[in-house]
Amino acid sequence: MRFLAVALPALLAAGLILGGSAVRAVDAGTAPAASPIYGVTVPDGYRAWQLVGVAQETGALDELRAVVGNARALDAYRSGTLPFPDGTVLVKRAWTRVPSAEFAPAFVPGGATTVQVMVKDSRRYAATGGWGFGRFVDGKPADAAQHETCFACHSANVRDHDFVFTRLAP
Repeated sequence: MRFLAVALPALLAAGLILGGSAVRAVDAGTAPAASPIYGVTVPDGYRAWQLVGVAQETGALDELRAVVGNARALDAYRSGTLPFPDGTVLVKRAWTRVPSAEFAPAFVPGGATTVQVMVKDSRRYAATGGWGFGRFVDGKPADAAQHETCFACHSANVRDHDFVFTRLAP
């Protein structure tokens, strides 16, 4: 019983037993998993960040997506600041799209597919428009080949919006 009194609060604080699996386990003895190429990690506390926007991707992925941002990101969005300032962090959460059991015309998030992170650091990521990228599946970074496609896609499609697809939802 004493173990539960000590361990349960620690597990809750680490996010390990809050309604499903955590994006990554917190272990003080190890560094968080970082993306290849960019060295980006999943930011602590991102689940509590404010919503920037949502999207549905059709086709093969058939996902629901929500993008959240840190305070610097939201300040830039609200003020219309482009390029985004260094320190901006955006996190895209993605889920499979499944029919709602309670409301037939609606779709809701199913299983999580990825967590994708963009970090603005104009010096560190000068070669990629100032952005570092991370794509994580089950808390683990995707391979280098997948990360090699990030900037090419952003550059081809949203160069005029500082390489960011998501607009602030009204």
